[in-house]
Order: sequence, then structure tokens, then C-alpha cells
Amino acid sequence: MAGPSWPTSTSPDPRAVPQGRLSWPLSPDPVVTKYFDAPETPYGAGHRGVDLAAVPGQEVLSADAGVVVFAGLVGGRPVMSVDHDGGLRTTYEPVEPKVAVGDQVYRGQVIGTVLAGHPGCAIAACLHWGVRRGDEYVDPLALTGELGEFRLKPWGGGP
Repeated sequence: MAGPSWPTSTSPDPRAVPQGRLSWPLSPDPVVTKYFDAPETPYGAGHRGVDLAAVPGQEVLSADAGVVVFAGLVGGRPVMSVDHDGGLRTTYEPVEPKVAVGDQVYRGQVIGTVLAGHPGCAIAACLHWGVRRGDEYVDPLALTGELGEFRLKPWGGGP
């Protein structure tokens, strides 16, 4: 007598929502107040991350599992950085840390709280969230599965 028949398909459940490489650092998913604008040169002007609407004291969550590699002041502003597999580093500012350098963190873990005073923020508080792959800044929204704001740049190789 044959036993129960179990599904043998290894295809993903069509109802499943794909998970981005990184998760949002705030919950619920925040409003973007300023989008990523890649600099044209390594030291050029740009916006090397996104600004997310927050409230002072709101919990900041690690975007993925990793190790805290920095928690301190940069240019007088409190910044945290976490290294992740694949050569990614996320940064968060202004943040009061709840973890220490060297701590291993998991995706979604509270790593700090948002502080008021991010320059250029038109509301009570914004979290600046940046991502680097090696030395290159990348759009964090592209890694969450969300689409950022795109701008066409002039192409110098035209006719």
C-alpha cells in the first residue's frame, strides 16, 4: 500500500513575497524624504544614501545580519556602521547606539535609536541610511526591492 503523496515540486510558493537583500532599518516601512544621488566622482557632490522620515527615539533596526564595526562621531554626528556578508556595509545616522563595536547583530535587531538633528531634514527627525559595496556607494532602496528615484545623466559619447 502506498503512503501519502507529498508535493515534490521545489518551485517557490507563488504567494511568497520575495525578500530583498536588505530590510528596512525602520518599522513600519518609512517615507523617503531624500533619495540617493550617486556622486560623479569619489569626492564629488551627491547624496550617498537615503533620508527616511522618523521620530526622535524611534528604534533603528539592522538591515541584515552582520558585525558592528563603528559607533562614534563623524564630523560631530553620531554614526553607526555594520559590515554584512558580500562586502556590504550599512551606515545609520544620527543614531544613539544600543550595541557596541564587535557585536554580532541579526537582521531586524534593534541597534540604536534615531536622534533629532539630521541636517536638511524638514521634520522632527530623519534617519540617513547609506550602503557601500567596497568603496562604491549604492542605493539602499535597490537592495530592499524598492525602486529609488532615477535621473538620466548626460552621455558624453554621442554623435
